[in-house]
Amino acid sequence: MSAPIITTQNWQPESYDLVIDVRAPVEFAQDHIVGAVNMPVLSDTEREEVGTLYKQVSPFAARKRGAALVSQNIAQHLQTALQDYPTDFSPLIHCWRGGQRSRAFAHILSEVGWRCHLLEGGYKAYRRNILDRLDTDFVGLSLIIIAGRTGSAKTDILGEIAKKGGQILDLEGLAHHRGSLLGRWPDSPQPTQRFFESSLIDKVRQFNLSKPVYVESESSRIGNLQLPSCLWKLMTNSPMITIEAPIAARAQYLLAGYHHLLTDKSDMVKLIKGMRHRHGAAITQNWQDLFDAEDWLELAKSLLADHYDPAYDSSVGRHEREQRATLIQKDCAPQSIAQTADAVLALKPR
Repeated sequence: MSAPIITTQNWQPESYDLVIDVRAPVEFAQDHIVGAVNMPVLSDTEREEVGTLYKQVSPFAARKRGAALVSQNIAQHLQTALQDYPTDFSPLIHCWRGGQRSRAFAHILSEVGWRCHLLEGGYKAYRRNILDRLDTDFVGLSLIIIAGRTGSAKTDILGEIAKKGGQILDLEGLAHHRGSLLGRWPDSPQPTQRFFESSLIDKVRQFNLSKPVYVESESSRIGNLQLPSCLWKLMTNSPMITIEAPIAARAQYLLAGYHHLLTDKSDMVKLIKGMRHRHGAAITQNWQDLFDAEDWLELAKSLLADHYDPAYDSSVGRHEREQRATLIQKDCAPQSIAQTADAVLALKPR
C-alpha cells in the first residue's frame, strides 16, 4: 500500500528527515532552502531539451520525453542517494511551483512506502515567505554591535563568543566575504543575493529573542551582497562594544588572515592603483614602493593608518549608536581574543 502524500506550507527543514529539491541544478544553485539536497528530475540540458520540444514540436512530445527522463532520473536517485533510508523516512519534496516534477517524485516515493510532504506552491511560495520574513524576522532582535578598526580580530571574537554560548550573526561568513576592498575569499565565490537572504533567515529564525545577538559592524554591502534594509536599520541603531588594539598588532593579524594576497597579488595591485584619486600620488607611491620591496608589515601598517582607519572612523561617526563599552586588547593572539570574548559576555545588558 502506498504511503500518504501530504501537502504543506511548512518548509522548515527540522520538520522533516530531508528536504529534497527536485529542480534542475542551475535553479538550485541560484537559491534553495538551507540544508536541502538537490535531486533533479531533469538535468539542466534535459530541461532545455524538453522546453525546446514543447515550443518546436508539441506539448505532447515534450510530456512524453519528459516523462521518460523523469522516470530514469528518479530511479537513479532511488538506487544511489536514497538507497539507505529506512521505512519511516519522511521527506519534504518541492520543485519550482509545486507542480508535476515534485508530484512525480513524491508519487514514486509514496509507492516505495515513504510518507512524503509536498511544499504547496514550491520554491516560489518559499521565496515569497523569505521576502516577507526579511521585513519581520529582524524585529525584536537585541543586537549588540562588535565594532573596532580593521584588524581588531572582530570575526574571531565573534567565533569565541559563539564557542562560549553566545548568539552571533556572522554576516561575513554567510556572505563569504570579509567586507573590505580586499575581503574576497580565495576559491570561494559569494552566494547569490537570494541564497544570502535564505541563509540569513535560516540563522535568525533559530535565535532566542530573549537573549542578545552579537554581530560585527559592517557597511550596508558586503562585497556584492546587500544587507536587508530592516536589518541594516536595526544595526545602525543598536548599541556597540568597541575593540581597540595597537596598529602593529592589527597589521600582524591581517598578514596572517590575508596571506593569500601575497600569493595572488592582483587584488592588492588593483587597490593601490584605484586609490590614487582618493589619497594622492605621495601616499599611493609609498604603498607601491613597499609593495615592490615586499615589505608587507609596513605596507599593512600604512594601509591601516592612511586608508582603513580613517574610513572606519568616518563610517562609525555617521551612526548614533550607544557606546556600551570600549575593550582594550593588547594584541590579536588567541588568548587575547578569548579574553575579549569573556569581557563582552560579562557586560550586563541594559
